[in-house]
Amino acid sequence: MTETEDRFLERCRAIVGPAHVLVDPADTAPYLTDWRGRFTGRARAVVSPASTDQVAALVRLCAEWRVPVVPQGGRTGLVLGSVPDASGTALLLSLRRLNRVRAVDGFNRTMTVDAGCILSAVQDAAAEHGMLFPLSLAAEGSCTIGGNLATNAGGTGVLRYGNTRELCLGLEVVTASGEVWDGLRGLRKDNTGYDLRDLYIGAEGTLGIITGAVLKLFPQPKAAITALVALCSTDHALQLLKLVESHCGPTLTGYELMSDVCLRLVASHFPSLPRPFPGRYPQYALLELSSHESEAHGVALLEGAIERALESGLVQDAVVATSIAQSRALWAIREHIPLAQAAAGKNIKHDISLPLSRIAAFVAATDAALETHYPGVQVVCFGHLGDGNLHYNIAPPEGIAHEDFLREQAAINRIVHDNVAACGGSISAEHGVGALKRDELPRYKSAVELDLMRALKAALDPHGIMNPGKIL
Repeated sequence: MTETEDRFLERCRAIVGPAHVLVDPADTAPYLTDWRGRFTGRARAVVSPASTDQVAALVRLCAEWRVPVVPQGGRTGLVLGSVPDASGTALLLSLRRLNRVRAVDGFNRTMTVDAGCILSAVQDAAAEHGMLFPLSLAAEGSCTIGGNLATNAGGTGVLRYGNTRELCLGLEVVTASGEVWDGLRGLRKDNTGYDLRDLYIGAEGTLGIITGAVLKLFPQPKAAITALVALCSTDHALQLLKLVESHCGPTLTGYELMSDVCLRLVASHFPSLPRPFPGRYPQYALLELSSHESEAHGVALLEGAIERALESGLVQDAVVATSIAQSRALWAIREHIPLAQAAAGKNIKHDISLPLSRIAAFVAATDAALETHYPGVQVVCFGHLGDGNLHYNIAPPEGIAHEDFLREQAAINRIVHDNVAACGGSISAEHGVGALKRDELPRYKSAVELDLMRALKAALDPHGIMNPGKIL
């Protein structure tokens, strides 16, 4: 360590205390490797501030010294957005100590929280006040609200409640110069200029660091009713979605697609989980209704929709959960798909979104193209069909080593992403761009759009210190 670096770190210690500036490789290692274990970066230190003022002081210091800053929440992202590069020049700011629920306004149905609050803790805090914070995703026991906002996370409730952007009313942000923008306003209408909140949400920490947020809360439903249905095709799954939305209206809060490959994968690696149907079917849909009237009302709605679908031939078989335990068991099948994939070995992941009208065509065309180029390839397709978001993951054919198959990632990405673009979709639906998809953007975004993004970056982060190398 040079004398200059030592002086910089001494100033960091003066801001947050010596115990919260980590430099020993054994201490920093857990912060530097991405969630999937595929990349390990380097940092000059890992610093853990405990307040917005400390974050602001650290950013002012970094701006003065021209030190890059990488903000990090729960480190659950999948696109290398919250880990530093290999240069070792960046200061990694872990926001996990910013974990207070600052206030709950029951009448306004809002909660003000620190960015480092774990998502499940926010859900629990809302429930303690008899309300619902509906953002729900597999990593909710580890991910943080700041990370959810920075990536505009989606999850299973987007169909009814929207992405994280729609669940946030106000932000507190530390700018690239170390100033604090207090936009913690619990207003549902505020037309007083540019919407800075929406600018920072989804920016992945490249324009500033989110340190606090005002979140929307909702009434707790009286009952949640879950069903798993068996289908012949993706097209039938889409037709069923239209039927259920028409029959059940806004009570439909979740609609997940899972292929037979997904269920067989889960059954292979998690044999204790239920197998709802004696036979096998090409596709399955997991539905959830949230009734604000009664459980009986929700069950009647869902069973009525499924009965119509069975009569019309859209659905081949169906199971409706009759208890909370059964509902959780059905959701466990969906939630264990990524875990089963990890247990099976490495794979090539895609987080894509498409217009609902193009999903069936995309799946058919892309499945065929991949089979042509990689005979025997295994497509593990599942996701939030209700909002057009698919996790279209590719595993190697039998007999092909996973490491060898990963060398084909660029070619496989080209097939998938080009087909996504041809169908009017997006190559990133809910995970962000990070460093992983950064170099793909020029192929799929216009020069005008990229120039506007670069202009925003230059205006708000003129020294280029905020999470450099991500998105742009």
